[in-house]
Amino acid sequence: MPNDITQDSPKTEPRHAVVPDSAAGRRLDAVLAELFPQYSRSRLSAWIKSGDVSVDGGQIRGRDPVRGGEQITLTALQEVQTRALPEDIPLDVVYEDADVFVINKPAGLVVHPGAGNPNGTMVNALLHRDPALELLPRAGIVHRLDKDTSGVMVVARTLEAHTSLVAQLSSREVHRQYLAIVVGALVSGGTATGAIDRHPRDRLRMAVREDGKDAVTHFRLRERYRTHTALECRLETGRTHQIRVHMAHLKHPIVGDKLYGGSFKLPKGASEEFALGLRGMKRQALHAEVLEFKHPITGEPVRCSSPIPDDIQNLLRLLREDAAAHAEYPRR
Repeated sequence: MPNDITQDSPKTEPRHAVVPDSAAGRRLDAVLAELFPQYSRSRLSAWIKSGDVSVDGGQIRGRDPVRGGEQITLTALQEVQTRALPEDIPLDVVYEDADVFVINKPAGLVVHPGAGNPNGTMVNALLHRDPALELLPRAGIVHRLDKDTSGVMVVARTLEAHTSLVAQLSSREVHRQYLAIVVGALVSGGTATGAIDRHPRDRLRMAVREDGKDAVTHFRLRERYRTHTALECRLETGRTHQIRVHMAHLKHPIVGDKLYGGSFKLPKGASEEFALGLRGMKRQALHAEVLEFKHPITGEPVRCSSPIPDDIQNLLRLLREDAAAHAEYPRR
């Protein structure tokens, strides 16, 4: 069965506006961005070039100045942006309205189709739940979680919501809080600021590099055990594998992280159950537990959370029991 939908389903939505007199002398593309904030500047520029924006019935260039008082007509030809087959895959929706979804993603679910994962992804599931998402880039997904990271993520349902959420992420206005269980008993929190980019030799990995992109992760201690620590991590930026890379760079890789975790080390005196529990953690112990953003239309704050999944709960239990058994479990 093919993985692509070959038939486009464009929708024409004529929109009208009048250039205010106060905009006289300004560029058309800049004024257009203020008149139609639901669309990104790049999208509006493309529509100007394609002739889908008329000014008093004619076309002018994006850099041309306006006089004020012109009649603007925008014929937004929304073409299919996401080509994937809808699939009836269950989704845990923790918040939903006409503009956004907030999904509690389980570990093991891939977000986007790609090499090795042409279907069975969150994108396929979202298109089944809301077919109109095919008109949005990546079916409305504005940020992602790794396959084996669980927790909450937001999905836009309209172009206006998509533009707003992308802008909020870019300006670092979205609060994203994670629970991470790392190797080593840390004594304090801190901030990791190493720039991140693709590993120079291993294309599956990211790495801290001097020539990388700005990346900031704040972390604080939640619980400290005998040989491990539960951290609360807050993303200021959103680079690929950011928390995983930063913690590995600090020599405190996330438990179960096969890509960045290094060799498995069992603490001295560990019980058989504890050893089995550590070995049995088949994915990185990383969970996106809180997501806060401004509603893209109303501006009201939205806060969603996800309970700690069973596998991480079990790992926390074993860590507490191990610490207690060795009389080193600190009082909280």
